Amino acid sequence: MERQKTRPARRGGLRFPAVIAGLVAAGLAVTGCGAGGDSADSSAREGGRTAPAAPDGGRAAGTGAPREGEQRAPSPAPDYLSTFALDVDTASYGYARRTLAEGRLPEPASVRPEEFVNSFRPDYPRPADDGFSVTLDGARTGQAGWSLVRVGLATRGADRGAERPPAALTFVVDVSGSMDEPGRLDLVKESLGLLADRLREDDSIALVTFSAEAETLLPMTRVGAARGRIHEVVESLGTSSSTNVEAGVRTGYDVAVAGHRAGATNRVVLLSDALANTGATEAETILARIEEERREYGITLFGVGVGSEYGDAFMERLADRGDGQTTYIADSAQARKVFVDQLPAHVELRARDAKAQVAFDRRTVEKFRLIGYENRDVADEDFRDDRVDGGEIGAGHTVTALYAVKTRAGATGPVATATVRWLDPATRAPHERSGTVATGALTAGLWDAGHDSLQLTAITAYFADALRGGDLPGDPGLRALAERADAIAGRSGSAVVRELAAAVRQAEGLLPGERESEGPAGEGELRSGDPYS
Repeated sequence: MERQKTRPARRGGLRFPAVIAGLVAAGLAVTGCGAGGDSADSSAREGGRTAPAAPDGGRAAGTGAPREGEQRAPSPAPDYLSTFALDVDTASYGYARRTLAEGRLPEPASVRPEEFVNSFRPDYPRPADDGFSVTLDGARTGQAGWSLVRVGLATRGADRGAERPPAALTFVVDVSGSMDEPGRLDLVKESLGLLADRLREDDSIALVTFSAEAETLLPMTRVGAARGRIHEVVESLGTSSSTNVEAGVRTGYDVAVAGHRAGATNRVVLLSDALANTGATEAETILARIEEERREYGITLFGVGVGSEYGDAFMERLADRGDGQTTYIADSAQARKVFVDQLPAHVELRARDAKAQVAFDRRTVEKFRLIGYENRDVADEDFRDDRVDGGEIGAGHTVTALYAVKTRAGATGPVATATVRWLDPATRAPHERSGTVATGALTAGLWDAGHDSLQLTAITAYFADALRGGDLPGDPGLRALAERADAIAGRSGSAVVRELAAAVRQAEGLLPGERESEGPAGEGELRSGDPYS
């Protein structure tokens, strides 16, 4: 078998993950392609069983010894395994959309397909417990032998009226000269003002600013009766000189550690264009501090990017090392979505160090390719090594991984088994859950009517791949992708899908040599509201 995966060399013990539970997953609420994929519970509690093995067997995927009472079935040989840490970042899509709107193509290195895909939230079944549901589906692409196989993971939503751990949030705000542009500091101030009104009385907030130097404007303070004071501090923010991110992060973590609350969700939120020009502009010094406090105090980092010029790669590295997430906001609507609708509701974690492993069956699969997740790679043998870092996922979040899979001609039977492994946030006990998909679930055509959810996932993946200069099997071209996105927006009434269609058309006008469309997608049942946001 030819395994089509472009991956970096194996790292050491740490993996760059994602966290903050559903902070920015823009939503997708259409039922997925019904062509297969049921979810089987395989919790790895003591006495439980782990993921079912592919029928052909092979060597075990994990190197750690089983816990007492834990049974492990064999897994396929490594070439038939795909292992990655879960990711909920969305900044790459947000920044690409802004760049295209300004008539520029994003840098290919800044395009991460998994962040395009995860910017839309499929309506996967939700588990009744605090673990994950696992859903697999797929369809034929129209290119001989090639299908798209989707792995969908979802956590139970947050009950806004229920008790949750308090939040201790340290905001580190860039007030350098570059933040004076409209859509930068003004948007940050609006975002913080919105959030201040949404936090609970028992939550805590601190505020640090940085330009050439860092300054603590508000130490860790219970929100309670201090909302007025918080608003005053936010309104006082103004720009200064150069950008010393190192000073800001260092001081922010000093404040977060000093105000650390046991049993709370402790988080540093960095709001910046990430265009560092003084201090340690190379990330290693900052990364070391972020990692130290994550390990000792469990303080995670959430990066919020702003500005038409944005240091995407720098922010991504910081958030990855801090077990965090990145998003990008370009306007008031996006700020409201992140700081009003999502951040207050997703403080509660559902899973720590979450990883996924997909085992392909060599009897039915000739080759496969995971679309994106290059910097989320985990060595196959480290899947059950709980010392290896994974992603942190919160309430109400979804994670999607899309594979291009070439099946063997005439072969029937199981195609893939996907297993998610995570640690309980409170006890750190490991759990696993699995789902499977077979060739019978891949008989429908990708663009057939009734598959809006899977089609939207495919559109975002093909779009990202085109911006990177890729060649995914079955790519119909940007014009056809825009037409299909418009058709889904028409059926669902979704504004965010219509924005996607506009971005694809903008890219078509900037990229040369686009192929002609295969025609619009078929019409389906009309729906009201915006199920994707």
